[in-house]
Amino acid sequence: MNQIPINMKNHWMPFTNNKMFQKQPQMFQKAEGVRYWTPEGQEILDGSSGLFTCAAGHGRKEIAEAVYKQLMELDYSPHFQRAAPISFELAEALSDLLPEGLDRIFFGSSGSEAVDSAMKICLAYHKAKGEPQRTRFVSRSWGYHGVNLGGTSLAGMVGNRRDFSGVTCDVVHMRHTWNEDQRFTKGQPQDGADLADDLEEICQTYGGETIAAVFVEPIAGSIGTIVPPVGYLQRLRELADKYGILLVFDEVITGFGRTGSAFAAQEFGVIPDVMTMAKALTNGAIPMSAVAVKTEIQAAVIDSITADRPELMHGYTYSAHPVACAAALATLGIYKNDGLFEKAASFSPTFLDAVFSLRNLPQVSDLRGYGMMAGIQLTPGETPGAKGSAVQRKLFDEGLHVKATGDALIFAPALVTEEEDLSGMIDVLQKVLGQADL
Repeated sequence: MNQIPINMKNHWMPFTNNKMFQKQPQMFQKAEGVRYWTPEGQEILDGSSGLFTCAAGHGRKEIAEAVYKQLMELDYSPHFQRAAPISFELAEALSDLLPEGLDRIFFGSSGSEAVDSAMKICLAYHKAKGEPQRTRFVSRSWGYHGVNLGGTSLAGMVGNRRDFSGVTCDVVHMRHTWNEDQRFTKGQPQDGADLADDLEEICQTYGGETIAAVFVEPIAGSIGTIVPPVGYLQRLRELADKYGILLVFDEVITGFGRTGSAFAAQEFGVIPDVMTMAKALTNGAIPMSAVAVKTEIQAAVIDSITADRPELMHGYTYSAHPVACAAALATLGIYKNDGLFEKAASFSPTFLDAVFSLRNLPQVSDLRGYGMMAGIQLTPGETPGAKGSAVQRKLFDEGLHVKATGDALIFAPALVTEEEDLSGMIDVLQKVLGQADL
């Protein structure tokens, strides 16, 4: 492969320091398995499954063939008062995989769309049940729920909300669950379940009857893999039931085998009322997301409307796009046929042991992990986030792609990763994080 001359002025890149990128661009041109290649031909190990999207590895021919076949048969179908049969096939396949009772599926194109859709569904449900005053949402500090208006409001990562505070919704935030005593904890911390009582305090302060839903990531992913304390999610479930609040799990990152189970809800034994998913739904091949809700939620909304009009006044041009449906069905087939969720569960101890071998490196201040995802907290730099950005670029130069948020690396390789692949990734991490001066 040869370097391609390219004009970079016209593309305004997302979540990117565009000035820095144009000075020192880092690009991918080809991908296969757990590897990328740059336009210059440099091999880059993929330590974050793309953007936690490509759980089955890159270049899956099964997905490409399914997409091609669908494009040649039906490239697009509107889903406003019309439908494509494949969308119902996918909804049924997903309902078989989801926790019991979450069997009504609404489709979108991104995790951000899924979150905003979930918020609207929660509001519509409470209105249908005769409680339209439930308009407030509860989220969590350090949480990430996409970047649309609703998700920006829910955001507990202040940098994602700071520039847009004038257009946010009514959201109250609970505390995050990490503390200093949890440093270098592998798996779930034993202490901290009582932090869920923040929800009860919020209910007592604002009135539980005003709250529509509480949104949490079962494992807070984008901030750097904050694993919930034992009993924390169970306590949230209890309090949500006590006050008639819907519990929403944002499983955009944790879904589809990342924790060793199909979804974190099953892994931790807590069933939410609503769940969002995206990313690995199509193995990153085609943009797609979904919101799963309990049967009674959909029934309440539909049964509350008697006029000849849509019961939920919400949707997207690309909702249930037939090509995305084909990609998702092929992806679910790979997960099942290759036993990737089971592989993730069995490989997790090896993965976490490898991650925790980084403990004593000079640039590592904390390690966290569960299943096939881990957070590597860096020692602070001159300003917040500066070291994370620099380390991410150095890792790329040494042959490893890892997502960085602030000063945390989110290490989450594909579920098809083998020990040899993992060893190569750890070697690069040791080389870069072992440097005393960064």
